Amino acid sequence: MQFQAFDAPYLERLRAGDFRTQEHFVAYFSELIQLKLRARLRSPQAIEDVRQETFARFFTALRSPEGIRQPERLGAFVNSICNNVLLEQYRASARVGSLEDETAEELPDPVIDILGAVAARQMAAKVRDILNDLPERDRRILREIFLEERDKDEVCRDFGIDRDYLRVLVHRAKQSFKSVYLKSLQNRPPGLTPAGRL
Repeated sequence: MQFQAFDAPYLERLRAGDFRTQEHFVAYFSELIQLKLRARLRSPQAIEDVRQETFARFFTALRSPEGIRQPERLGAFVNSICNNVLLEQYRASARVGSLEDETAEELPDPVIDILGAVAARQMAAKVRDILNDLPERDRRILREIFLEERDKDEVCRDFGIDRDYLRVLVHRAKQSFKSVYLKSLQNRPPGLTPAGRL
């Protein structure tokens, strides 16, 4: 999967309802959203509900008077909408699930999504490459907090720090990761446009 950067002309085409741009946008973010949600939701229907609601809210925001003013932050904006919808989904599931906790657990989707598996491997490889370019402390912080999902109190003990300073280190490590990621976008082979070929 090729990560994309977005610019003002892309956003304008999207706002104007250009079919090919909308098709590209939905396909690109559908893949990312599904990749994100497969690790968090087991029901294909729940994943699809969150995906559709994310796009509905995005296009409402896009056409609102305030609009979207930072095209380069399009990915972060879609991700924050998805996170909000996902939290609402968790709350709704918790209300229903509290009565169903004693029943059999929901089974994962038996259908093997080969495209999703390939995209996940490519994304994991990209993340590993970027992590390898980070200073050791940043790399350890990000790996232990986000990839290994270790308990933050344990990470604090390992580093000999408190939770407040851990937040500072995580923020710095994320900024470092973002900087290396953006630099990798600038070093792409010539011929790739920032918004991708539509």
